[in-house]
Amino acid sequence: MTRIGVLYRPFVERAEVLAESIQAQLAKLGISSWLGSAWDEQEATLRLPGTDLIIGIGGDGTILHCARVTAPSGIPVLGVKLGQLGFITEVFDNQVEALLPRVVRGEGWIEERTMLAATANGETLHAMNDAVVRCTAVRLVDVMFDVGDVHVTTYRADGVIVATATGSTGYSLAAGGPVLVPEATDLVVQPICSHIGLRHGLVLPRHSIIGLRVNGGDGIVLSVDGQVERPLRSGERVTVTTSEHKARFLRLRPRTYFVESLHEKLGGTRT
Repeated sequence: MTRIGVLYRPFVERAEVLAESIQAQLAKLGISSWLGSAWDEQEATLRLPGTDLIIGIGGDGTILHCARVTAPSGIPVLGVKLGQLGFITEVFDNQVEALLPRVVRGEGWIEERTMLAATANGETLHAMNDAVVRCTAVRLVDVMFDVGDVHVTTYRADGVIVATATGSTGYSLAAGGPVLVPEATDLVVQPICSHIGLRHGLVLPRHSIIGLRVNGGDGIVLSVDGQVERPLRSGERVTVTTSEHKARFLRLRPRTYFVESLHEKLGGTRT
């Protein structure tokens, strides 16, 4: 490696201090680097050319920003955890500086994760976790759900989540959906508090073309990764497919890390 970018969560002093410390250590290791806010995706994208790796500092939300920035160019991300849960992050903040020599030597392995492409009103948004059609008001909406040309059901619910394997441990899980292993390519369609229609999540193969059409009043939105929202008109269709891009993560832990930590993250302390 010759050039590494460090993207950190803004407005968190601990994240910025750690970013500067990492930059100083990289300089000692003979690696050029640059720093930036993970939330400024446009600026970070402009600085990517020639970058071999992104180190993302923050919680999983920060790493989602990093993944959307790097996925089109295939640059891997090493996630450094400042948050509490950390399904996507790889190392704790107090470990990263000791591990940097290993990173610079090219140790570890690359994990690829499926992303989504959600299209509405001619605009396509890419997501690592999920694309959600929901109402911002506290009321039920009718969501017609199709797979290809086949109508599956009409939900009367708070909304509908389409999640990747990565997103299966997030909002979809909280809504009662299944957990998929990180490298699975399937998609999960999970209603949110469904009153009418299928109440259980549906797992579909990666080539599926998912259509969601909402009948309702004001306040209907398409939400991507819980970070980007677009308003939807009543009757407007959202099409969700797997993205041409994949998120890539540098892993230093064994390939069995996910199943080894699953109970610790979701069921309490491992025994």
